[in-house]
Amino acid sequence: MPSSTHELAQPRNQASDAHLGRREWLAYSAAFGAAFMGRQGLAGDAADPTPAAPQTPVPSPPRRYDMKKSINLWAFPYPDRMSLEACFQLAKDAGFEGVEVNFNLEGELSAESSADELRGIGKLAQQVGIAISGVCSFLFWPYSLTHNDPERRQKGLDLARQMIQAARLLGTDNLLVVPGAVYVPWLDDVEPVPNDICDQRAKEAVRQLLPEAEKAGVYLNIENIFASGYLFSPREMVDFVDSFRSPHVQVHFDTGNIMQYQFPEHWIPILGKRIKNIHFKEYDKRTHEFNLYSFRPLLDGTTNWPAVIEALDQTGYRGYLTFEYFHPFAHHPESLIYQTSDALDRMLGRKG
Repeated sequence: MPSSTHELAQPRNQASDAHLGRREWLAYSAAFGAAFMGRQGLAGDAADPTPAAPQTPVPSPPRRYDMKKSINLWAFPYPDRMSLEACFQLAKDAGFEGVEVNFNLEGELSAESSADELRGIGKLAQQVGIAISGVCSFLFWPYSLTHNDPERRQKGLDLARQMIQAARLLGTDNLLVVPGAVYVPWLDDVEPVPNDICDQRAKEAVRQLLPEAEKAGVYLNIENIFASGYLFSPREMVDFVDSFRSPHVQVHFDTGNIMQYQFPEHWIPILGKRIKNIHFKEYDKRTHEFNLYSFRPLLDGTTNWPAVIEALDQTGYRGYLTFEYFHPFAHHPESLIYQTSDALDRMLGRKG
């Protein structure tokens, strides 16, 4: 291997060295790139010193997809540094059509909130001019519907019932539901649940929640989460959802939650019209790890977004595409919001 790129460019003395052998060319090409090799006159049999005129391809008009842009509130520094109204306004100014809110144990939007307070949040969003695209909650993990502790399971059911009513009062029909977990890798105090028992408890919990959801006009959208050890495949998800024989049990499809070992564009045709809401999470398979910090800003990963968008379009999906991200930027947090909106515009063919 030459000690520098300058050495590569020196003329050779022997006629037999006029052209590199195939192995040498492949090695140098891998090390320095085909463009560099071409500039040195080593990549072809005859080097043309006259540079070719640059050719600018005529771009095709981007294909537009009729889906809506949404973002989860976790991407904002709320409530520490921004108010709920400021978050709604920032999302609106950045070009989002919806915001997904998160239901907590305590605080402004939580199990402590009164019906009037929740209605007020829905009216605030309307005044800003942005929709509530859905309700999400981290509480499905510490209070799993399949937890081995029956008191925790009951607390999970009680909270899920409150979430159903919160969704109704906020003016959305989408509630993300984590039906259960064999394993919760990010919580040390939750012991594993055998697969068959997890399945039994999850189905029973959804059956108990379903009458209230139907009455409230709220959809229980079951989320796929590979790390939970439950509902590993799209066929398992289909069987689970279809077992309730109710239009109010659908799928909240998350692209990032399966990316460590699978591909979202493979799931979408199988789930089909069961998909009622979506999380767009970016994941990079080159990281070889899975935790809450593995997810990245949109387009900064290995997800085949054109294939994902096209697969969704083929199913007839016209709902929200919600960016979910768990750690807002420490500096200039508005930058993440605008970057995400711009990425979604390009993915949907609004820019190109």
